[in-house]
Amino acid sequence: MNLQKGRSRRSARMSKTKTAPAAPLFLQFWTKINSYALLGLLTVACLLPFSGRPFHVDDPLFVWAAKQIVKTPTNPYGFDVIWDYTRVHMSDVTQNPPLASYYTAAIGSLAGFAERPLHLGFLVMALTLVVGVYQLAERFTKYPLLAALATLVTPGLLVSASSVMCDTMMLALWIWAMVFWIGGLEPERPGFLALAGVLASAAFLTKYFAASLIALLFVYSVARVRRMGTWALYLLIPVATMLAYQHWSAGLYGQGLMMRAGVFAHGMRSYIDSSGSARAVMALGFTGGCAMAPLWFAPLMWSKRKMLVALAVSALISATMLMGWFRLGRMIGGDGGIGVWRQHGILLGVQWALFLAGGLAVLALVGGDLWLQWKTREQTKVDGADSREALASSLLLAMWVLGTFAFAGFVNWTVNARSVLPLIPAVAILLTRQCERRLELETRNGLGVVALALLASAAVSLWITTADTELANAGRKSAFLVYQKTQGQGRLWFEGHWGFQYYLEQLGAEPLDLKNPQAEAGDLIAIPFNNVWTTEKPPYVVRSEEEIFLPMHVGASTISWPLGAAFYSSYWGPMPFAIGPEPMEGARILHVGEKTAAK
Repeated sequence: MNLQKGRSRRSARMSKTKTAPAAPLFLQFWTKINSYALLGLLTVACLLPFSGRPFHVDDPLFVWAAKQIVKTPTNPYGFDVIWDYTRVHMSDVTQNPPLASYYTAAIGSLAGFAERPLHLGFLVMALTLVVGVYQLAERFTKYPLLAALATLVTPGLLVSASSVMCDTMMLALWIWAMVFWIGGLEPERPGFLALAGVLASAAFLTKYFAASLIALLFVYSVARVRRMGTWALYLLIPVATMLAYQHWSAGLYGQGLMMRAGVFAHGMRSYIDSSGSARAVMALGFTGGCAMAPLWFAPLMWSKRKMLVALAVSALISATMLMGWFRLGRMIGGDGGIGVWRQHGILLGVQWALFLAGGLAVLALVGGDLWLQWKTREQTKVDGADSREALASSLLLAMWVLGTFAFAGFVNWTVNARSVLPLIPAVAILLTRQCERRLELETRNGLGVVALALLASAAVSLWITTADTELANAGRKSAFLVYQKTQGQGRLWFEGHWGFQYYLEQLGAEPLDLKNPQAEAGDLIAIPFNNVWTTEKPPYVVRSEEEIFLPMHVGASTISWPLGAAFYSSYWGPMPFAIGPEPMEGARILHVGEKTAAK
């Protein structure tokens, strides 16, 4: 007994004399302005190199709508387009509201519709988003800079922010709506709440998914203040905006466009016909891959045992996918897709297992944070304002992540990175809260390991953004090479869409209506290799055929069914991106003879 007391006394004396790890000197002088400057510098450094990239995937839809707005501001979708297999009205093709195109029209009216000015305009939106995450994270953690950086250096954000589509703009508006709503709730500030309502409305007019922000803010507010108040009236601003938009678009196009988007999503889900379990695991993999930071931080926050269990489960799911146990439904590669993936079985299987492990890490962050707040509240039996705010914050982050996950996996027509993007800031905040509990972030060692994890995430994210840009460049280069090879030989038609279509139309070629093919003997048809709505055997007698090949050099892809890479739609595969040997890009050029009988 006396020996035990002696040991206790010595331990106490040693604990008193032991000094805490020294914090780096610069932290004593670090200010909020320094954080803003760093975030601005890094955001520009990450995205400016991609500001001249060609229009890619759905970019042309937003640019065409913007040009229409310049001519007819009150009718953004008042034109026809061939975007799948036949000519239809633009309002039947687009599945997004027009505010991003109005923003593009404003930029284009001032600086032209070339690639660089439009990309720079959307870089401003990315800056707004990242700074907004910092502002929002101040409400939830002591280290908002880490949350903002963990948002920035993800493939989901950097690839999306390199486009001129609506996703980054919507998320920026979403974040600032939350910032002003939370800031105006208690004590109640009518000006802040009204501005939040306006920003939520703008987010909805940028992308329909932002309608879910109304439910998020309502549940958070009830959990925090425990009563209905005048604050609820300000949520009627986005509700009224939704109703007005439905009425306005129905008057212009015969049906409310939000309703039409829902019908489209339901029809495409039925057509693709993937099982619920397949969509769930694809959503998990897309979440882990696009919100990559938790994967790199996992060794810092969880025990080896937990990590091994997560990796074992992920590897098992990955193996069963490669064995064809999940009903993935209709895909670009058809029934042969899984067979092609097996040729790179170990390479792709390991990657998908890592993505799934990252997705499990995200779910663990959500569950762990919510459980900790609830457990703390139950143990202390305290129901003060601080306790309510802590639980409400955890509930908000959990609903934000899980709601987006459910939408991406089960409501949207396809699983894709653009649908997963909205959860990335919430995951970054949860990650920061976990680091705050587990790591000594103000020590040299703590800062060092966090910096390494962020650098690893940034390196992969920039690699994937470069790969996506290489695909965009290939689409434009293929269009120009096709034009050069066919100039003066006959009328040029083409199949396929995305940037390939945009640049060929600029050069004077015309899209082929697959329902009513217009080509005649002596014409030429260009068909890109890696695209949508193309045919293997057009209904023509082909006199001759030549091919253009463009080797790819980055060693990764965001769109490649042989690699299962499907950043923009799981119709191409089960992963958001893949590292591996890329197939060549390019196009076939068909010299048309006589037209065969219609099919």
